[in-house]
Amino acid sequence: MPGEHDNRTPARPKPARGAKGRRRARSGARPERAHVHRPFTPQQLAQRAAAIPVVVFPDLPVSARRDEIAEAIRDHQVVIVSGETGSGKTTQLPKICLQLGRGVTGMIGHTQPRRLAARSVADRIAAELGQTVGRAPGQVVGYQVRFTDEVGPTTLVKLMTDGILLAEIQSDPMLERYDTLIIDEAHERSLNIDFILGYLARLLPARPDLKVIITSATIDSARFAEHFGRWDGPVGRGRPVEPAPVIEVSGRTFPVEIRYRPLGPTTPSSYTSEASSKQAEKPIEVIETTDVTESGPMQLVLEDPDDELATLGYGMGEDIDVETAICHAVDELSAEGDGDILVFLPGERDIRDTESALLDHLGARGVRAGEDRGALPGSIEILPLYARLTAAEQHRVFEPHRLRRVVLATNVAETSLTVPGIRYVVDPGLARISRYSNRTKVQRLPIEPISQASADQRAGRCGRVADGVAIRLYSQRDYEARPRFTEPEILRTSLASVILQMASLGLGPVEDFPFVDPPERRAVRDGVNLLVEIGALAPDGPSDRGPGRVGRPGSAPRSAE
Repeated sequence: MPGEHDNRTPARPKPARGAKGRRRARSGARPERAHVHRPFTPQQLAQRAAAIPVVVFPDLPVSARRDEIAEAIRDHQVVIVSGETGSGKTTQLPKICLQLGRGVTGMIGHTQPRRLAARSVADRIAAELGQTVGRAPGQVVGYQVRFTDEVGPTTLVKLMTDGILLAEIQSDPMLERYDTLIIDEAHERSLNIDFILGYLARLLPARPDLKVIITSATIDSARFAEHFGRWDGPVGRGRPVEPAPVIEVSGRTFPVEIRYRPLGPTTPSSYTSEASSKQAEKPIEVIETTDVTESGPMQLVLEDPDDELATLGYGMGEDIDVETAICHAVDELSAEGDGDILVFLPGERDIRDTESALLDHLGARGVRAGEDRGALPGSIEILPLYARLTAAEQHRVFEPHRLRRVVLATNVAETSLTVPGIRYVVDPGLARISRYSNRTKVQRLPIEPISQASADQRAGRCGRVADGVAIRLYSQRDYEARPRFTEPEILRTSLASVILQMASLGLGPVEDFPFVDPPERRAVRDGVNLLVEIGALAPDGPSDRGPGRVGRPGSAPRSAE
């Protein structure tokens, strides 16, 4: 069908590049050299094929299913791999692709939501292949993040942030430099991920040789499977006929005991005024058993509901702040036995405040990161983990250590990477969530309660090496009142950057783009108005009929807000 073709393939990629070239020719500007993808010569292909190392698989849940996964990749253009964080899907899927002969004629592109994850995953895959990350000939694993490009002539597996792939679409609309794409952590549903997924849905019919693997931590994988399955009509607007194959992989998880330690007898949190007052009106579902209950493949064991701490918290009926509650939780977990403690916090300032509180609370037993020389037995090392740390400081979390550690991390440790040796988790139940106010036209990062799915992900981080304990600094009533999944970013943020990207690529109106969750028309209209206001689009810009003239394709609309 003509209509189906128009909605399933990238719109006018070559004319768009030609138009850009003509604009540059008129202005006298030189074309960007990095924008041209040249196929490999026979000599280069031979060199890349000779660089393929011997692939071995460690004892991980994904490794046990590698034959089934390989068969699905060989027989289908899109495969959904769903499994708990820690199942090994991030590190083993590229190796399965290498065994299938992928990565030679084009790279295996592997996206991560964060720079820290891209670097650490590249290091891990290279180590398992007996190599190091780099661009030297013979090295097959590289990575590219902002300001750093470690991709060489024999790079077969390229780790990168999803923002890097998004930027490459501008110069290589057909993504010809890749023969396989692994979109990792798709359940996070960031704006970049949703745009990439919609773009790939259009691109795949024009690139039958391109394989796409989408990984999801058991969150809403059925939605991805339907979106990338066969449709009778345009994707998202026609009738789904057959979903893409989904391979479920269980995480290697021991039972995790959940303990609720609210900050007060009724208040779910003292971090934010946005906590829902409706939670107090919901009846508490009393659980009168300590049997194992299932939350996906992860086993959660609830403590005795009559325990006073579960209803009154560490303050025994008095409100306390989060830092004080974390100090009490560290004391409680330290008495449980050996093992490191992972504490989730919303941001860098919260991590610094908690680090100071813990060092004051522990006294002589508290040790700052990297200062463990001469520390006495029984000391506890406090280790921050967030994006602005240097690569060496971030890598410290993966190094062997002799003291018990308390790792203070943002939600980068929720799904993007697995911190080794964690047996206990402290979860205040909060994170910074990007939101756009249509009324004030301001993009904010307020601290808000996380969803049930994110809370379960956090709890599962402590069941990787042995039975774990997760302490939630909120009540069971609060947990049950939370939404099941995190709302996709595209439904709560400004669409200006997406509209600008689509206009510069000539992809047509936003309403026709195959997003997994289409945005509201009001959000689209506000995004267009913002771009016109700051001069990024001409007044005759995108409308319901299609994109207009792009004023400044390289501008950053969010910074102008």
